[in-house]
Amino acid sequence: MQIFGVDIGGSGIKGAPVDLDRGDLAQERFKVLTPHPATPDAVADGVKEVVGHFGWTGPVGITFPGVVTGDSHIRTAANVDKGWIDTDARALLSERIGGLPVTVLNDADAAGVAEMQFGAGQGRKGTVLLLTFGTGIGSALFVDGELVPNTELGHLELNGHDAETRASTKAKDDHELTWEHWARRVTKYLAHVEMLFSPELFIIGGGVSRKAPKFLPLIEGIKAEIVPAQLQNNAGIVGAAMRAAQKA
Repeated sequence: MQIFGVDIGGSGIKGAPVDLDRGDLAQERFKVLTPHPATPDAVADGVKEVVGHFGWTGPVGITFPGVVTGDSHIRTAANVDKGWIDTDARALLSERIGGLPVTVLNDADAAGVAEMQFGAGQGRKGTVLLLTFGTGIGSALFVDGELVPNTELGHLELNGHDAETRASTKAKDDHELTWEHWARRVTKYLAHVEMLFSPELFIIGGGVSRKAPKFLPLIEGIKAEIVPAQLQNNAGIVGAAMRAAQKA
């Protein structure tokens, strides 16, 4: 069974049909740059381009980098235009892609759902936290395999700052941090999150998961097991498709 997934990020909008039996992309993903400013209309046009690239005509799952309420209204928009707040994302995006059925969920939650089903979280009970490091820091919290949605732990305060402004991959690039320096910041962040939630497992996702050997060995003093996401930066696309299939 194939369902289309789209992952809206702070830097790119990417998507592809997903083979839900394998938990992997059925075709090579297509990506466009996230517009700046990332207004609802501009991002919707980017989603239209991604979906149209494949000529897709079925249900579409779409992630959003912020809190998405159960009725698909956007509550926060940290790394996209504030015009998204209170937008009915499902209605806007469905209209823009020709009325196709649309399901919208938080981007990190989507990645977490995919990792728990097909990746590093398979079969894991207890408390599991997936953290995506990219333009910001996304989080997905699972208790005995059940998602606690919209945790947004990237916005915890860390040394007087929003955590993602200190420990995201964007912060590493913006401040030209070495892997060692960045790993120290990530360690402080993980220690804070561990103090709050005491997880058995951290799954580190986002594009930086491809480079796990460069920084994971530098993280010390964390009691929980720490592993890279197996689906890496495709997890959001897969998780979005999984949620759309559940709603279809």
